[in-house]
Amino acid sequence: QVQLVESGGGLVQSGGSLRLSCTVSGYMFSNYFMGWFRQPPGKEREVVAAINWNGVSTYYVDSVKGRFTISRDNAKNTVYLQMNSLKPEDTAVYYCAADTHYTGRYDFLDEYDYWGQGTQVTVSS
Repeated sequence: QVQLVESGGGLVQSGGSLRLSCTVSGYMFSNYFMGWFRQPPGKEREVVAAINWNGVSTYYVDSVKGRFTISRDNAKNTVYLQMNSLKPEDTAVYYCAADTHYTGRYDFLDEYDYWGQGTQVTVSS
């Protein structure tokens, strides 16, 4: 069974930075397409960023372009989300997700096979 564990969330002031980490169990991590999603209070879960198996291709929702960076370290089975210039509207529970058979629908929740438990990010104004 594949397990994903997120860490790095917390409370930060507007304009601050956080780095989220997601460590994935199992030996197939380097084959997985990975995504970061977030769910603000009272809203639906949405994609934030995604990355292909070797890190060459990345995708971002428009609202985080230029502020967030997704990366991965296959030797450590870990995907990261560096978040800079944080805004109050970035407040959400952040989830990482693993896709074992990527079909190109990186922004669809049902594209992903495994999910972490989520980590809270709160940005104060």
